[in-house]
Amino acid sequence: MVHQIIKAPQGLTGTPFAQSALQFKGLSVIESCTHNHGSQGILFLEHHMLLFVLKGSYTIRYAGLEHVVQENQMVLLHKSIAIEYEKSGQPGNGYLLEYMMFFLKDELLKEFITMLDRSVLQPAEPAAVSIQPLNERLSKYLESLKPYFAEPEHVEDGLVRIKLLELLYDVANANPEFMRQLLQLKQKARADIPAVMEENLLNPVSLSDLAYLTGRSLSGFKRDFQSIYNTPPSKWIRERRLDKAKELLQHQSISVTDVCYMTGFESVAHFSKVFKDRFGFPPTVYRQRMG
Repeated sequence: MVHQIIKAPQGLTGTPFAQSALQFKGLSVIESCTHNHGSQGILFLEHHMLLFVLKGSYTIRYAGLEHVVQENQMVLLHKSIAIEYEKSGQPGNGYLLEYMMFFLKDELLKEFITMLDRSVLQPAEPAAVSIQPLNERLSKYLESLKPYFAEPEHVEDGLVRIKLLELLYDVANANPEFMRQLLQLKQKARADIPAVMEENLLNPVSLSDLAYLTGRSLSGFKRDFQSIYNTPPSKWIRERRLDKAKELLQHQSISVTDVCYMTGFESVAHFSKVFKDRFGFPPTVYRQRMG
């Protein structure tokens, strides 16, 4: 079975993923409480994500690593990565699965960092992704949000912003590793462009995502990309994805829809159009001719 890569948070704010959500200028807080015997999929994180598991377990895999977040634990992940996940409720508790996801934009992190005591803004030591337990302060904070999910339409944007800033203070206070991770989110090191492009070719990434992953501004990324490949990044990505799609269409067991999503396209109609523009036939006709 092929899983479509869902963009988070946008793809999670409706059925069947989330029961309720709070949003502030594109920032999202998602609460999910379900009975889940086990499900899996792929998420592409458009913003940094804080995940708190209250019941059950949530397994995350990316970059060859696996992180299992159990009951009353949390993890912080940086944006612009595709993660594979498996989640399941507690067998002895009706398979109850409960968690909260907080998606944080760079702008909010910048505001938080400017509010910190300058004494903590020293260069951050490298901090790997780590699973941390929830302390009492964070547990009570999460509990305090539940009334807001009951009537999100009555919660003002300003209040959501204040609550998210409060969360960052509580997380930074909970563990020095988390403070280092928060600071590192704004200190992305420059990376090799070809390596980043190959690793993310089939993910639903934007040019801004790729610029972030290479540690460059968008204009700097476009300039450096042009100097390496002698073509604009958007054109290079489209051509490479279409080449891969052409290869996959030779396998009759993979549907055209699955080929579309597997190669990073988000719309079957758009995929069919650009495929025809490149190869002269829409994907379905190309497959028939190959058969």
